[in-house]
Parts: sequence; C-alpha cells; structure tokens
Amino acid sequence: MKTTAPWAFEIQDLNSWYGGRQALQKISLLIPERRITAIIGPSGCGKSTFIRCLNRINDLIPGFRVEGRVLFKGQDIYDPTMDPVEIRFRVGMVFQKPNPFPKSIYDNVAYGPLIWGTRKGPALDTAVEESLKRAALWDEVKDMLHQSALTLSGGQQQRLCIARALAVEPEVLLLDEPCSALDPIATARIEELLLELKKSYTIIIVTHNMQQAARVSDVTGFFLLGELIEFAETKRIFTNPVDRRTEDYITGRFG
Repeated sequence: MKTTAPWAFEIQDLNSWYGGRQALQKISLLIPERRITAIIGPSGCGKSTFIRCLNRINDLIPGFRVEGRVLFKGQDIYDPTMDPVEIRFRVGMVFQKPNPFPKSIYDNVAYGPLIWGTRKGPALDTAVEESLKRAALWDEVKDMLHQSALTLSGGQQQRLCIARALAVEPEVLLLDEPCSALDPIATARIEELLLELKKSYTIIIVTHNMQQAARVSDVTGFFLLGELIEFAETKRIFTNPVDRRTEDYITGRFG
C-alpha cells in the first residue's frame, strides 16, 4: 500500500452527517507525510469529526455517514474491502482527555501488540520499552511498570496514551486537543515530543490553542461551520491569511 507520494492523505469532497445534520461540507485537502498538520477553528466547526473520519472511528456512531473519498497512501479507506480495525491501528488516535486503561503501565502499552499477535516475553518487553522511549516516558516509569497507570500525572497519562498508540507501529498519529486538560509544563513536554515524533510519523492535531498551532505545526487548516476555509503553510496562515474569516479567528475577533 505504501507509495513514494509525499501525501499521507488525499481528501476529496468529503461530506459527513450525524443523522440528518451535516457536519462536514465538501472538504478537500492534501495532508503531507511526516509533518505536523494543525486543525483549528471554533467549537462545533467539524474539527474532531474531520480527524475521526481519517481512521473511521466515527463509524461506531449510529447514524453517521460519509460521502467523498479519503485516500490513505493511495487507497480509499471507505472502500468496502478495507478493514476499519486495521485502519485504526495504522492511523492511531489520542483523545482530549487521557484515557489509560485501569491496568498497569506495562499492560497499557502491551495491549495492542498482544492483540496483533506478539507473545509475552522478550519481544513484548522490547516493544513496551521502545514505545515508552518514543513517548519520552521511559525514564520516568521504568521502575514502576507494574503500577497502575492511573497513578500517573495527567501529562504522564497523556504520554502513556501516545506510547500505547505507538506500540502498534502506526503510520499516522491523530491527536484531538491532547493538551487541553494539561498544565503549561506538561503541554510543553507534549509539544517537544510531537516535534521529535514527526521525524517518523505523520501527525494531525486538533487544537484550540493558536500559539500551540503556530509553535508545532508545519501546515494549518482553518475550519468554520463544517467547511475548510483555508489550508496552507502555518507561517502564512498566521501572518498573511487569504480569507478575512481566518484573520478574524486567529486574531480573536470571534471563536
């Protein structure tokens, strides 16, 4: 499935509905590989719906439907032959509120590899260690792997959730406002981590924090009322937006 194209996703005329309510309208854009793409916009504008379309997690919501195409590495993820479970492993997701399982730190990270056939033993131990290292958490938890993940701080729990997503070797990491519940120090750790991870992963982050989008992302999309208003390099979006609505939002006139 992999190609040499520089795009992780090609979205073509994507529309979505929750029952009779349309949430996204004719979204078309190209998301680059191994870059950080920020999705910004006011509450209720379709940001979370959009990124959840990229790994088909919205399929789990009764009454949800989509039209259009979402090409991941050249293949339409909504094609009937595509396995949505496989897509969700290849396109991992971290949610707004840290949601570790009520298990040990080790078992949280080992969960995905075990499902995909890694047996308990040295291979699983290595997978857990490497995932925690990639999430910049190993040094903090290596002596407490069998303690409950719920004893960790909020920032540590969020990095654990990132480690859990990375453990199944995804190609893309989706993050839905991952720092909204964190303090500034924990937020800075997550941002540093994302800048390191983009060397190996495509990252798409939804954020309400304009400063965060400006700090970490390479390209930014501004959503409003279910439409993509503008999509460009982050520097241009924040210094020379084409659409007045984009300028009004990032300067705080609404939203």
